[in-house]
Amino acid sequence: MIADLRHVDTWLFDLDNTLYPAESGFMAAIVDRMTDFVERVTGLPRDEAFRLQKTYLAEHGLTLKGMMLNHGVDPAEFHAIFHDMSLEALAHDADLLAALQRLPGRRLIFTNADDVHAQRVLKHLGLDALFDDVFHIGSAGYEPKPSPAAFAKMGELHGIDPGVTAFFEDSERNLAPAADLGMTTVLVGPHAPTCAAPFVHHRTEKLAPFLSGAHLREVA
Repeated sequence: MIADLRHVDTWLFDLDNTLYPAESGFMAAIVDRMTDFVERVTGLPRDEAFRLQKTYLAEHGLTLKGMMLNHGVDPAEFHAIFHDMSLEALAHDADLLAALQRLPGRRLIFTNADDVHAQRVLKHLGLDALFDDVFHIGSAGYEPKPSPAAFAKMGELHGIDPGVTAFFEDSERNLAPAADLGMTTVLVGPHAPTCAAPFVHHRTEKLAPFLSGAHLREVA
């Protein structure tokens, strides 16, 4: 079904596993480094460190938040472990580039990653010039999605009108607060077609064809 997005003039995108496919394996490599970090800081065996990492993710929306609260971790030290990661798994997508270019209005990134990681990935994908700004975890005062406080800070900073905003995410639970605010929500990824959550308005396995086929506002 073709999505009617003619009311949208602010386009809000998550970054990881949304602007590149989950099957790239890049996010899995990030999780491996995260587990290494938790193992090193806590001294736990790797399997226990992985479980703790996932517990913090479930409880706080971000492993880093749990590490900050319970282990006194410096967020700069945590984010530095990702800044030298190889980006070879991420490929340019000409169809996605063209689809993003046709969107009328503002394009923004809303990510739980830090600014360095976001800019590295966007530049490597050839998408950095298409976005007006990146609202990263530092911008949110380390309050991650799906916290309503993160949405409030992002909305205040960028003057977001939820009624004309579409939010694209690979994480279902991060779309719930967006829908509560009145945004149009789009779940992206291989799991999207089976999602039955009422706060998810559109579902697509692939971002580029969804955007390319959507009905958009005509620009005068």
